[in-house]
Amino acid sequence: MKVLIDKLLDYINLNKGEDDKYTVLENVRSNISFRGANLWILACAIVIASIGLNVNSAAVIIGAMLISPLMGPIIGAGFGLGVFDFDLLKRSLKNLLVATLVGLIVSAIYFYISPFKETQPELLSRTSPNIYDILIAFAGGIVGAIAITRVEKGNPIPGVAIATALMPPLCTAGYGLAVGSMRFFFGAIYLYSINCVFICISTFFIVTFLKYPKKKQLDERTEKRVKYIITTLITILILPSIYFAYQLFEQKNYQHQIDVFIESEFSSKGVAILYKKTKFNENPKKLELGFLSKKFSDSQIKAFNAKLKDYQIPNTKLTVIQDTTDLKTDILNEIKFNKSVLSEKDVSILKLKKQIEADKYDNKNLLNEIRILFPEVQNIAVSNHVFNENTDSTAVVPVLIYQSKTPLKEENIQKLTFWLEKRLAKSEIELYRQPLKPVKKVDEQAVVKNK
Repeated sequence: MKVLIDKLLDYINLNKGEDDKYTVLENVRSNISFRGANLWILACAIVIASIGLNVNSAAVIIGAMLISPLMGPIIGAGFGLGVFDFDLLKRSLKNLLVATLVGLIVSAIYFYISPFKETQPELLSRTSPNIYDILIAFAGGIVGAIAITRVEKGNPIPGVAIATALMPPLCTAGYGLAVGSMRFFFGAIYLYSINCVFICISTFFIVTFLKYPKKKQLDERTEKRVKYIITTLITILILPSIYFAYQLFEQKNYQHQIDVFIESEFSSKGVAILYKKTKFNENPKKLELGFLSKKFSDSQIKAFNAKLKDYQIPNTKLTVIQDTTDLKTDILNEIKFNKSVLSEKDVSILKLKKQIEADKYDNKNLLNEIRILFPEVQNIAVSNHVFNENTDSTAVVPVLIYQSKTPLKEENIQKLTFWLEKRLAKSEIELYRQPLKPVKKVDEQAVVKNK
């Protein structure tokens, strides 16, 4: 049993593959500064992320997260807290503050001058953080801290940058400033703070677990104070996120019950719904429905409101929009317009078909008849051609091209022209000859030789 436990502990041993602790600390210290190249990279990453949020492109946002150097000071703060290097902690927090201000300013300027200020889904998704964002940030921070302490850094660090998503909420906060929406600003800054703090705290736990040498030995009272501050910070950030997660769960459940109610009371009975809108954040909550043709009396609407409680939809008022005349008229007009467009297309197609049929001739039967009269003709092709007589008018003339070994005599051409005019019921026919191409003779000796 002891052997089995030892093997299990060996599998999960984080000290295997660990880099020299002093080397890791030096690398961490060198990556926290936001001056020169790092500042330019951050500004460009902010612009790229803002464009991605502006045009709702997840791929562009991911690219910005990959090149962002924001993880440096956050990891540095975690290491500083873990080894009680308060100088490293202060420098990291100072650089993180600089990076945050630069991110807010650059993103706010971009969104202010951008002609597209619509709130895209990628922006909306960064304004309502919940407990799951905390779990992602904490798990991502653990992976990032473990990767940094390895000799072989591997691929986790880019993945951590994507998973923890520091850039998008920072840019969304800049968007909130640009459009004057404090709800967007505070929601996004809260998510950004969650990511920063929990990456830092998870790094602190890894550093403590791996027993990095303390720069300063603290007395028991000071160490308790540090742990108290961390616990308080975690509590302050977790409680609102739990509330938001609960709100999200309630909203999803509420929407599901609304869908069940609509399906049972209307859709399953063949009542077509044109309009549906729910207002979850109002008191009482509101459900607005509009129907294509069905009309309900006040007593029926009152009965539907009473039924909402049976579907576990409390504190909700159902409003039925009865006057749908204008909406129905617009729909019917649209249908009529589409039918009219289809009819015009059908007419155009019919005209083209008639034109194609009028320009087609039965070349095979015509050839059989012509060869009775003129055996020297071996092949023909007849079709209508348009000739411009002048700038204002055109003439459609059938043109026959025939193939023969020798040209037809003039008298035979006249006879054939006259016959075709009668046969095709045309007043004018044009005749042209295409000489037969000489057939290449096969060199039988060469064939035999090649065989």
